[in-house]
Amino acid sequence: MKSPITGKEMTLTKERRSMEFRKETFEIVFHFYNCQDSGEQFTTTELDELNMNQIHNQYRDKFNIPYSDKISNIRKKHQLPGTKMSEVLGFGINTYRQYESGEIPTMANARLIQMVDDPTFFIEMVELCTTIDEESKVKYIQRAQQLALDNAKNNFDLNFKDYLLGNHFPDIYSGYRIPNLEKFTEMVIYFSHKLSPFKTKLNKLLFYADFSMFKQSCFSISGIRYYAIDKGPVPNNFQSIFEYLVNQGEIEICNTEFPNWYVGEQLKPQKNRKFNNALFSESELNIL
Repeated sequence: MKSPITGKEMTLTKERRSMEFRKETFEIVFHFYNCQDSGEQFTTTELDELNMNQIHNQYRDKFNIPYSDKISNIRKKHQLPGTKMSEVLGFGINTYRQYESGEIPTMANARLIQMVDDPTFFIEMVELCTTIDEESKVKYIQRAQQLALDNAKNNFDLNFKDYLLGNHFPDIYSGYRIPNLEKFTEMVIYFSHKLSPFKTKLNKLLFYADFSMFKQSCFSISGIRYYAIDKGPVPNNFQSIFEYLVNQGEIEICNTEFPNWYVGEQLKPQKNRKFNNALFSESELNIL
């Protein structure tokens, strides 16, 4: 970026700063361009967003405030449009829309949103709502009752996916994202199509993709946690996840024998299995 004062190229600089948000102080790595001749500092829209995301993520983490994807997932689970969910919660429609767009809810509103994730509490909120007609109330309540039954029936599958991905609140170790098996699967499919990589290489590609996205935006792509082993970073439970994808007919694992009795595991997509790019933003696709 060129200095608006001197016209010369400026240096991208990073330094630790303490910044306040909602009467709380957070330490972040502040990104800015430094004009060496004038001593002035400048930022771009992208850098402003990166700096603010660091603050917002720490605030959400500290007070267990749900992220926008979690908020929209709760609404979609109950099959409500945003206008009706805002009525159930007692929020203004513009307020609720801002929460789904990334605005941070107040702590009181955040708790209310988290509570309607439970079908039983959601039903109570619908019954208390005075702005929704009775016919719609019956429809929403019946959906929630069916959802409660489905949750009970699918309890084993839900627990198994929690085991694979980890059932935890988004934090810095998950790139401030809810673990998303669908997106992680598509990442595996993408790299399998492009490279048919061996498992060690694939694990590194997944790590670099998630952490490159995190470096750029303060959010990962998949929400998967990683840990270090001798040959580099790997997703938690990667062996079980890959076996699950094989059993689901998403990929196949081919064994190749090398000297010294070493066997390499190469991942390839199943025939006719195409990569679904609709799940990813333009910036995520660029990272991949």
